[in-house]
Amino acid sequence: MKIIFAGTPEFSAETLKALLTTEHEICAVYTQPDRPSGRGRKLSASPVKQLALEHNIPVEQPVNFKDADSKQILAHYQADLMIVVAYGLLLPQDVLDTPRLGCINIHASLLPRWRGAAPIQRAILAGDTETGVCIMQMEAGLDTGPVLSRASCPIHDTDTAQILHDRLAELGSQTLLDTLPKLADLQANPQVQDDSHSNYANKLQKAEALIDWQQDAIRIARQVHAFNPWPVAQTSWKGETFRIWLAETVNETHSAVAGDVLAVNKDSIDVATGQGILRLLQIQVPGKRAMPVSDFLNANTIAIGEHLG
Repeated sequence: MKIIFAGTPEFSAETLKALLTTEHEICAVYTQPDRPSGRGRKLSASPVKQLALEHNIPVEQPVNFKDADSKQILAHYQADLMIVVAYGLLLPQDVLDTPRLGCINIHASLLPRWRGAAPIQRAILAGDTETGVCIMQMEAGLDTGPVLSRASCPIHDTDTAQILHDRLAELGSQTLLDTLPKLADLQANPQVQDDSHSNYANKLQKAEALIDWQQDAIRIARQVHAFNPWPVAQTSWKGETFRIWLAETVNETHSAVAGDVLAVNKDSIDVATGQGILRLLQIQVPGKRAMPVSDFLNANTIAIGEHLG
């Protein structure tokens, strides 16, 4: 087939890499406009754009599809199919109807469980034990289209959003490659989503990263893992930001004030929560990289009874 690929972050780039190994022709790549990044705020190309340029694929970067020119350019490619993976733009119906076979999307959730921008993180926060990917025929609604195929995978207690992201990126790529040869049959018999079982995976906000030590240890551990690598769960220590990258729960009771340090070991710090104990394993203080607690304790002293938050 003649395919247009639309995506922006690394998750999308993994799928594009897989498509480049097939017999299909990638006639164009659509991605978000270059954004300023880093300390110098220099314009930076998305991972998808960088990969497309390496393979001499035409790149289009419309701000949106509201003007006639952007729609004419899309139609000019005469694509059979458009594959959309974390593109970052809502596509209007006339754009979805432009390719001969429409547009399909890889979504990192077992739809309709989590629709929206942050399905990986919301699944971890909610304590889901399973997630997966869906190949969906796109509609104008947000992740509401019928599902063509799906594949599942477990969520482990130790999974961070980054670990799960990488697992789902690989699973999504393979599921797409398995789906394309059967696309006509699958489009003829799609699985309509049950809207009553849907949840909206809101975009992450920095304010969500602030730890409330009155919550139970399981909930805080999910927060730590869901917000790794962004925005990173945080508290305060001696008036400074104290970020927690990795933690685990300790199923023991205590009578301390939530947020108090209960134990300092060579490679961990135990903190009281509203119920249970949170064991800190990897942390970050201002001006330093994320580090194992053992490295932090080599240069810092934190005493039993000190308070976080």
